[in-house]
Amino acid sequence: MSERRVTARSFIVSFMMAVRVKRIYEPYSPADGYRILVDRLWPRGVAKSDAHVDLWLKEIAPSTTLRQWFDHDPSKWNDFVSRYRAELKGSSAIQELIVLRDQHKTITLLFGAKNEKYNQAVALLNMLAGR
Repeated sequence: MSERRVTARSFIVSFMMAVRVKRIYEPYSPADGYRILVDRLWPRGVAKSDAHVDLWLKEIAPSTTLRQWFDHDPSKWNDFVSRYRAELKGSSAIQELIVLRDQHKTITLLFGAKNEKYNQAVALLNMLAGR
């Protein structure tokens, strides 16, 4: 069994970095830090000029097939997360997100779904947190 060594520096770096999720329809705030849209499709009714999106990372979004199957159904959440993890395994997009998380004090994962509890941004947040 390997132990993860926590140094003062790694603790401080981990403590200083924050990953948040937010609906893209909510007002922009400078506290959002680096804003990443994690939807495959641009959200309806949001002008790109008003969105304050630093990066649109389409490649990290679930496949169309997975997204349509899930349909934000809470009873499918655990299966969705497992299938989504499998899609992202070895993906350059998840590696890019990890690098961005490490480069910025705060990142906000933006999503368009109405369901604020069961969506890919929440799944990504949990993945980045090691859950």
